[in-house]
Amino acid sequence: MTNTALIIVDVQRGFDDPVWGRRNNPDAEANIAALLDSWDGPLVYVRHDSTKPGSPLAPGGEGNRFKPELDRATPDLVFGKKVNSAFHGEVDLHAWLTNRGINDVVLAGIQTNMCVETTARVGGNLGYRVKVVLDATFTFDLEDLTADQLAAATATNLRGGGFAEIVSTKDITGG
Repeated sequence: MTNTALIIVDVQRGFDDPVWGRRNNPDAEANIAALLDSWDGPLVYVRHDSTKPGSPLAPGGEGNRFKPELDRATPDLVFGKKVNSAFHGEVDLHAWLTNRGINDVVLAGIQTNMCVETTARVGGNLGYRVKVVLDATFTFDLEDLTADQLAAATATNLRGGGFAEIVSTKDITGG
C-alpha cells in the first residue's frame, strides 16, 4: 500500500472532555489501534490546534496531545491545523502526498461529521481516492441529532456525493 496513506485526524485527549457531550462508537480507538497495527504504508497524524478560548484542544494543553493509542506507530508526517480540513494545515498535505506519488488516502479519527468528513470532501475534490473507515471514527450529539445519526449522514454525504468510499476496519486490515 505504498501509494496509499493512512491519515489519522485529530485523535486527541481533549475529545475525552465532558464538554463535548455524548459520543458514539466506543470502539473507535480500538479500531484505530488495529489500523495502526496492520498499516505498512505512509502514515500521517493531524492535530487540531484550536484557537477558541478555553478549548480542550488548545495548543500546549494536555487535551492537545494525541491519545495513547497513537503511540504504537511512528508517523511519517505530523502537523497541526486550525480549521476542519487536514488539507488546510501547517503543512501542504496535498503537496506532500503528490511528491510521494500517493493517490489514495484512508481516513480515520475524530469527529466523523466535522474534520474527518471535511478532509474526505477536500481530498475527493483534489482527485484522491478516499476511503473513510467509519468504525474508526466517532462524533458527538449535536443540536437535535444523535451522534449515530450524524455518522450515518456523513456516510451518506460522502458516498452519495462521490467524495469517498465508506469502509470498515476489517476491510482495511483484512481481519
